[in-house]
Amino acid sequence: MILYNVTVSIDTNVAEDWLQWMKEVHIPEVMSTGYFLGNQICRVMGDEDTGGMTYAVQYTCRSVEDLQEYQREHSPELQQKVNERYAGQYASFRTMLEVVGVNVERPEEK
Repeated sequence: MILYNVTVSIDTNVAEDWLQWMKEVHIPEVMSTGYFLGNQICRVMGDEDTGGMTYAVQYTCRSVEDLQEYQREHSPELQQKVNERYAGQYASFRTMLEVVGVNVERPEEK
C-alpha cells in the first residue's frame, strides 16, 4: 500500500477556512477520482508560533502506478484550484511513502 502525504503550512488567518474547504470540497474531489482508498488530516503540533498552521493530508492507494496516474491525470487541475483560492497563503510539499507494516495492537493499560 502507498501513502501519499501532502504537508501544507497555511497562514493562520485563513487556516480555519482552508481546513473546512479541504474537508468539504478538495478532499471529496480527490477521493472522487477513484484512485484512493482512504484519507486523513493530521495537524502538526507545536508550530503555532510560526504564523501558520501545518497539516499533513494523507491518502492511501493500492500502488505506485495508481498514484502516478492520479498525479498525471488529476493532480494539476486540483492543485490549481487550491492555488487560486489560497495563493500566497500556503506552502506545500508532497511525499510518497510505502507502508511496510501496520501495528494495530493496543498497549496494555497502565
